Amino acid sequence: MYKHILIPLENSATDQAILAHVRPMVKLTGAKLLLLHVADGWVARNFNQLKLAESEEMKTDRAYLEIVADELRGEGFSVETVLALGDPPAEIIKVAEAENCDLIAMAGHGHRFFGDLFHGSTITQVRHDTHIPLLVLRAKKT
Repeated sequence: MYKHILIPLENSATDQAILAHVRPMVKLTGAKLLLLHVADGWVARNFNQLKLAESEEMKTDRAYLEIVADELRGEGFSVETVLALGDPPAEIIKVAEAENCDLIAMAGHGHRFFGDLFHGSTITQVRHDTHIPLLVLRAKKT
């Protein structure tokens, strides 16, 4: 069964949907959780190349990850966090492989055709570019 699960978070209602879905499985398996947020604003995408200072977006994202991680730790889960910078699908795959995750659990919005055309689909890109099993949950619209 799964021992190390990567959960990409985006600081939206979809986060709670995937976390609620994964909690029972993690309780049964004792898997370790790796929470990931990919900051993809201008500063985040150019942070290393231009040696920029951390943006407010990045600070807020890091704080959000820690809030969620602390909540899960309080429930007895083993949790680590990573704030990655750049292109979300590429960073999700890179972190999952580097950290030897054996499952990526994601929630999606369900944009449908036009939404995916305009916004792209992180899930679709991850699905096509990884060999790691992917659990995808469609979050309810709020």
